[in-house]
Amino acid sequence: MNKKEYFLPQSVDEATQILAEFGPSLLVMAGGTIAMPLINEGISFPENVMGLRRAGLDYVSGSNGTVQVGATATFTQIMEVIEIPMLAIAAQNIGGWAIRNMGTAGGNLFAPPPAGDFAVALLAMNAQVKLVSAKGERILPLADFYTGFMTTQLSAGELVAEIQVPKPSGRTAYIKYGRRHANTPAIVTVAAHLVFDGERISDARLVLGGVGPHPKRSPKAEGALVGSSLNAGSIEAAAAAAAAECEPFTDAIATEWYRRKMVDVYVRRTLSQVNG
Repeated sequence: MNKKEYFLPQSVDEATQILAEFGPSLLVMAGGTIAMPLINEGISFPENVMGLRRAGLDYVSGSNGTVQVGATATFTQIMEVIEIPMLAIAAQNIGGWAIRNMGTAGGNLFAPPPAGDFAVALLAMNAQVKLVSAKGERILPLADFYTGFMTTQLSAGELVAEIQVPKPSGRTAYIKYGRRHANTPAIVTVAAHLVFDGERISDARLVLGGVGPHPKRSPKAEGALVGSSLNAGSIEAAAAAAAAECEPFTDAIATEWYRRKMVDVYVRRTLSQVNG
């Protein structure tokens, strides 16, 4: 029988060395809001666990037009990010106070749908992730990070160390729709970031969560917006395109049919919010 151990590295270098030694058999945990329920319910039986709380990744800082969010920064910390209001709004929509005090930015990237609401805002902001290992580090666009349902570009021996978020160059809006007002799984989450050249939209990022294998952009909806002014016609076209190209599913929270209908509704509301 393997020896059960809990590691609490004091630096990123120590964490990557431990990960290199134990490989996939090591459960990496930050806030524990995803992992601990699985362990407590007897679903997950990790032999070795590494906590990242003391690895020096619990920071939020800004420089050169970018906000750097350490992987173990909590949502309570992120709610104070006044430079990017949409990040603060997204963080406020993650669970209740207990979850926000424990849940981390890095951990939320791995939350299966319909969770993972924070990544919806990050994708709309064109965020990047810094991945580190004992061999070095690399920067990857968050849009390229996800490869499928609960699968990512993270290689063996790598950790998510930091999320880099450019400050917005246009107008933004974020809406999460669930069965209750707060502390609820999403039926659909929508984030929009629109850049204008005069009255016309020169660039659009429209991101959906809760209606696919992972948070993702809606290219056809974005195409319906770029080159147009933001009016009733372009909003209607974008909402219809987003509803058509999303990949909703049925679970205990909502049916596939209802999720698709709500994409249309909440894309309209989000874009109307951008329009003031």
